[in-house]
Amino acid sequence: MQTASPVTQEVVQQVAEYFSILSEPMRLRILNLLRDHEKCVQELVEATETSQANVSKHLKVMLQAGILSRRSEGTSAYYKVEDVLIFDLCNLVCDRLATRIEEQARHFRDFSLANKH
Repeated sequence: MQTASPVTQEVVQQVAEYFSILSEPMRLRILNLLRDHEKCVQELVEATETSQANVSKHLKVMLQAGILSRRSEGTSAYYKVEDVLIFDLCNLVCDRLATRIEEQARHFRDFSLANKH
């Protein structure tokens, strides 16, 4: 049996930084808005009902991480998801959360039914 080699601090740090990108609710909202096609900053500002500065800040973080790509057209900047595996990761987490919630709901139903005569 092969033992795992120790992981360097640099690798652990990079993985943690990647996960930290997804720990911000606004970034998840933006990713969801970009799921089907690219959008300009103004469309994202309107859809999220927040400031352009706030949207731009989150777009920059995801752009630097390679999750998004950007293209300019005239005075507008358009963003799209470059790393579509991000959706697989989100789907895994959502499926896990949904399973836990369903299990909790079953426990509540079982308790409720046990108390009915």
